[in-house]
Amino acid sequence: MTKLLCQTDSYLKEFDAEIIRVDAESRALILDQTAFFPGGGGQPCDFGLLTVNGTEYPVTKVKKKGADALHFIGGEADLPEVGETIHGVIDWKHRYQLMRTHTAMHVLCGVVFRDYGALVTGGNMNPLKGRMDFEFETMRKELVEEIEEAVNAEAEKGYEVKIAILPREEAFQIPDLIRTKINLLPEGINEIRTIELVGLDLQADGGTHVHNTSEVGKLRVTNYKSKGKINKRIYVELE
Repeated sequence: MTKLLCQTDSYLKEFDAEIIRVDAESRALILDQTAFFPGGGGQPCDFGLLTVNGTEYPVTKVKKKGADALHFIGGEADLPEVGETIHGVIDWKHRYQLMRTHTAMHVLCGVVFRDYGALVTGGNMNPLKGRMDFEFETMRKELVEEIEEAVNAEAEKGYEVKIAILPREEAFQIPDLIRTKINLLPEGINEIRTIELVGLDLQADGGTHVHNTSEVGKLRVTNYKSKGKINKRIYVELE
């Protein structure tokens, strides 16, 4: 089992860990703990470097498999061995851009849910850009401009972003915890991680975020389109 250090500290840039398994065929290392985010919930995985005994291994992909996080490594150097200590360094520019983007998406979601009662039907992000689908019957330019203005006004207020890991039963007593149209949390998950933009938004979420919405920066809605009768997509970018 890989302990995900990023679940409690998104700002952790370096860490040490022990190699607990090596998948030679896939060139993947499984560590006892990691600061790399393995991707999920529409957020891409982290990249960076792993170093063992002076040899650097570029991390080209990180993926969750059961309770493990697989770190796929590039290059042609011989694989390290189980039991060796490894030092990891996150590609911080990539990570921090995703943190800002993910928190911006939560500001967007919080504003849309608060002001219009619309649920999320899908979403995806890349560094400094993303898209989110909402349960709107109609979407027009004036509405999009209204949403963009409200999102920027709320982000500038500087809402604190808090992380909590709660027992499933306790978490599901929180009203509107699941903002997606479909509950995507499997029954087997006994602990639920929540992200709260204190005073604006509270959701179940596994990704990385900034400490305060003031770090998000200015958001622009770059496009919008209909993806169905009650499914409208909004595209955003951060400056």
